[in-house]
Amino acid sequence: MSILDWIVLFGTLGAIAAYGMYQTRGQKNLDSYLRGRNSMNWWTIGLSIMATQASAITFLSTPGQAYESGMGFIQFYFGLPLAMIIISVAFIPIYYRLKVYTAYEYLESRFDLKTRTLAALLFIIQRGLAAGITIYAPAIILSTLLGWNLTWTVVFIGAVVILYTVSGGTAAVSITQKQQMAVMMGGMILAGIIVVQLLPVSFGDALHIAGKMEKLNLVDFEFDPSDRYNVWSGMTAAVFLFLSYFGTDQSQVQRYLSGQTLSQSRMGLIMNGFLKVPMQFIILFIGVMVFVFYQFYQPPVVFNTVQIEKLQQSNLASEFEELQSNFGENFEKSKQAYQDLIVAIDAEDSEKESQIKAGIFQLKAEQEKIREEVKELIVRNDPVAETRDTDYVFMRFVMDHLPTGIVGLLFAVIFSAAMSSSASELNSLGSTTTIDLYKRSIRPQEKDHHYVLSSKLFTAFWGGSAIIFALYASLFENLIQAVNLLGSLFYGTILGIFLVGFFMKWIKGSAVFLGALLSQLLILLVHFKNGEGVGGFSWDIGFLWYNAIGCLSVMLFAAIIQLFKKSS
Repeated sequence: MSILDWIVLFGTLGAIAAYGMYQTRGQKNLDSYLRGRNSMNWWTIGLSIMATQASAITFLSTPGQAYESGMGFIQFYFGLPLAMIIISVAFIPIYYRLKVYTAYEYLESRFDLKTRTLAALLFIIQRGLAAGITIYAPAIILSTLLGWNLTWTVVFIGAVVILYTVSGGTAAVSITQKQQMAVMMGGMILAGIIVVQLLPVSFGDALHIAGKMEKLNLVDFEFDPSDRYNVWSGMTAAVFLFLSYFGTDQSQVQRYLSGQTLSQSRMGLIMNGFLKVPMQFIILFIGVMVFVFYQFYQPPVVFNTVQIEKLQQSNLASEFEELQSNFGENFEKSKQAYQDLIVAIDAEDSEKESQIKAGIFQLKAEQEKIREEVKELIVRNDPVAETRDTDYVFMRFVMDHLPTGIVGLLFAVIFSAAMSSSASELNSLGSTTTIDLYKRSIRPQEKDHHYVLSSKLFTAFWGGSAIIFALYASLFENLIQAVNLLGSLFYGTILGIFLVGFFMKWIKGSAVFLGALLSQLLILLVHFKNGEGVGGFSWDIGFLWYNAIGCLSVMLFAAIIQLFKKSS
């Protein structure tokens, strides 16, 4: 990157962190530190909620996913507005009436201490692991692209987040997230405009090409439990995930518990529900336009170009050069085919279109075969090398083709996203550990300032733990899927406990506690035996359905156990 890019990057990050620390200096009591003195208005809450969910993984993985698979991932968010309405009606009023610091305090008033502690521990386990992924995911991509040491990249991201999160608590997180969202969306929209301007064909022709290549297929009505993203999973299984994430995950609950009033918190949630889908649409669409761009400008044979450079310096260089040459020849044929396709589309010659399209798909299959052979060479050269490169697509395009200054801004987008989501996670982990475990069960009689200090220490502890986890993590198939999978393993059980509390008033604490344990064991069994089965019975279930299975099984198990206890 140029000097200007570095100035834009570090100037943006430094200004945001300093502003958050300055605005929240002097947080001395527990209410101001954990709930920000209930001073947040609805649009601050809405932006904070969006920024918490929009991690760096969103901006790294989503364009790459659209490049590879099209815009079908948007279906994952179709159920979000419905979930926000349900939470606004059923969840938030109860939290406000009880004046809780964490969502899990409600569970003790409804059930008992062990149920509250179980839910808090499930949250801490999955969010603690997710915090490590949230830091690691952008760090490994950015360290590769910038040539930084991975360890120091992880430490840099984690240290900046810990600094202003520990300093200012919930208010610092929410205030900085406003600035971070402005940087994130401003940068992405600007990138999208530049991508369209760089296309060697008209915008209309670009849409035609994307459509013919099946990249603009937004909706899939075919019901398939093994398919992660279709209308049915988006409007059913994903609704359970969103209900649990936004309604029971402290990293989100803490955002709207800081609202001035119940109405302000509700409006913030509804804002998120109706802006999140367009936001994801924009990010996915940018990925599709990058795909079109690379049909006319030759892309790297593998987008992780650091691995390519290592291969070129190895004794396998000659084999790679031959594959690279084959890839280039294939690309030129493909490029000409796309130009012919545009001519056929303009001439409205559907028969010619079909012939050219079939030829393009054949060329694409040959390209993918060459890419796989190159990846095999990479592994031969370095057995521990990571060859999945979807998450590198967008930022590789940024570094190779965007103007000076904009490159620094886009890296600031990724770092800002990493900081915003990590800050919420650490803030919520610190508050949950303090309120639900330390204050409730270990040191219940201390003064207010003691718990403020313990919240800061626990936040720092979880920040350090996330950094350590990140240093020893490894890439999943796709980063955004990794985070959704991790949440899906636990969210269903947690949501089930809350729904029993809200709507099944006749069920008591012991029944829901045992039901939750059984449900969690069931989900782990379903996941680790997915595709294999037990006792001759096999299944293949997309992980989004874990949320529905976990939630409904808690309700079923708890009801059966309660009925059994009554009859005995």
